Order: sequence, then structure tokens, then C-alpha cells
Amino acid sequence: PASDASAPPPLFPHPDAMSRAVTASASAPSVVRRLSSSRARNALRSSSSSSSASASSRSAGRRRARGRTSTLRVEALRNFDYPEAILFDCDGVLCETERDGHRVTFNMTFEEEGLPHEWSVEKYHELLQIGGGKERMTHYFEQEKDNAEPFKTKYPFHDDARKEYIKSLHARKTELFLEIVTAGKLPLRPGVKRLIQEAFDNGAKVAVCSTSNEKAVQGIVDTMLPEFADRIPVFAGDVVKNKKPWPDIYIHAAETMRLNPTRCVVIEDTHIGSRAGKAAGMRVCVTKSIYTENEDFSTADAVFDCIGDAGDERFSFQDLTTPGAFWQGTNSSFIAPGATGRVVAVEPHD
Repeated sequence: PASDASAPPPLFPHPDAMSRAVTASASAPSVVRRLSSSRARNALRSSSSSSSASASSRSAGRRRARGRTSTLRVEALRNFDYPEAILFDCDGVLCETERDGHRVTFNMTFEEEGLPHEWSVEKYHELLQIGGGKERMTHYFEQEKDNAEPFKTKYPFHDDARKEYIKSLHARKTELFLEIVTAGKLPLRPGVKRLIQEAFDNGAKVAVCSTSNEKAVQGIVDTMLPEFADRIPVFAGDVVKNKKPWPDIYIHAAETMRLNPTRCVVIEDTHIGSRAGKAAGMRVCVTKSIYTENEDFSTADAVFDCIGDAGDERFSFQDLTTPGAFWQGTNSSFIAPGATGRVVAVEPHD
């Protein structure tokens, strides 16, 4: 809503600002002569001088110009609706990490600590509704009735000792997870590398925004995307107070990278991630993962099964322009957590 102070500012505050920008760029392009910069400057000065110059003088100038050949480069306004940045979630978007990475290493950590817990595939799916590994463990230990250790006897109070113990568990889990990542057991999902390359080729920025541990996310970027790692900032872990579905991580990334949220495209795979991106005032493109096939993506702008490698792509960077092929008719306005919008489901080609 226009009255909502938290909503991102529009790209063009006035209704006719867009048409004025296009008209200005078309009627007064920047003209650069490659062969003779001095003559180009003179020509431009001449074009902006007083209209009292005689018609015969202008005619003579045109006759002299016909005798010369030179190359002109016309620089017009770039498509202002190209995304400024693509902001990727990590788990389930870059790699299918949840089932065979995070879940496995949580269980390995519990076993090392002598804790009587093992998260099944189904149980972990349920726990994914809680954003953040430390928060996930805390929620589970508080809710588990039969085997409530370590909270039952060791850490019965909500105090710093309990928090530090959870941090230590999560730190060990991260070490085990990085071992799996560096061993190459979690390959990139189809199309991730292609879309990142297309973004950089078109002058856009790329970042990863995740609720997971920063070391784990950075490890995935460094190991799986080494050719881009120095150009992809990571915003993860406890860098913000509130985790998804709150929009804090995406707002923080936009502020740090000096981005207009309305020109950012978020790639997510979960319902809570989609809500976070929309609450930040960004467009959201969902690529479903193993755990999120049946989640509610009514807040998303577009939904796919994956990004898709070259030759089997579901969408390209050019499709992310606004308006684009799959943004048409979508709800791209500011949506707070808990609100709903409309979804455009784009099915893969046969």
C-alpha cells in the first residue's frame, strides 16, 4: 500500500516518468564520433548553439559531411527494468543440501554427543518450517517429550549456557557439513552456474542470502562456484536478528550492495523464503526442491521445477526483465509475511 512506510519506493514516482525517460533517451541520445573527437565536440556544440545560424551555412556543413566517412556510436538508455541483482537462497536452490547434507550431519552430531535423536527424512521436512539450524535444534529439543535431552537435565533453563551449548552443536555440525561439501557430494542444481554467468554478462550483481551458517554457505560458494566466488557476497547466519520468513536478510543485502529492492530478483525454494523475498519488496522466482514440492507458493511471482541447464533451461536472465514472459499478470506488490498473492506456474517444456 502507498501508505505503508515500510514499502519500497517506486522506480518512477510519477505516472508519466517512465514515458519521459524513454522519450528523452530516444530524442537526445549521446553521440560519440570514434574517428575525430574534436570534430564530434564541434558538431555537438554547433547543434546546441543559437538557431540564428543561416540556412546556407547549415547546408554547406551537410555537403562537407557527405565527403567524409566516420563511425558513430549511439548510446541510449539501458533497459531500466533489467534486474540490478539476483539474490539466491542457498540450501535447496544452489544445491540439494537439506536431505542429504544438513539432515545427515545433524544426526552425525547428535550421535557424537551421545544424544538419543535421529531426524528422519519426514521429521526433517517438518523441522524445515523453522528457519536456522540453531533455532531448529532449540525448537526440537523444547518440543520433544520422550527424549528431551539435553534440555531435560543438562540445560533446563532458557539461559546463556543453553545457547552456548546449541552453538557448539551447530559449530560441529557445520564442520561435518563442510567435509561433505568439499568432497563434492552435493552437486549444483541444474542451471545455477548458467544463470549466474548470464547475470554477470549483463552487468547485474549476484549474492547468496541464507539463514544457514555463514561458513557452510561460503564453503558451498567457494567449492562449487570457484570461478565466481570473489564476486558473490554471502549474507548468512546471524548477520540479521530475524530470519526468514522475515525479510531482514534480503533488506540487509540490498542496503549493503546499494540496490533498489524493486529491481532485485530472489531465487528461493521454500514458502518461508518466498514470503521473505516478497516482504522485502522484491520479485520472487521459486525453483522447487525435494522437500518443497507441495508447499504453498501463492506469494511467489513464478514457480519452476529448476532453473535448467543450457538446452533445457526453464528461464534465462533476459526473462527476468520487467515486464517479462512470466511476470505478466503476477502480483509483484509489497506483501508482508502471512499475506497472499497470485502465482504464475510455469511448467517445463516437454
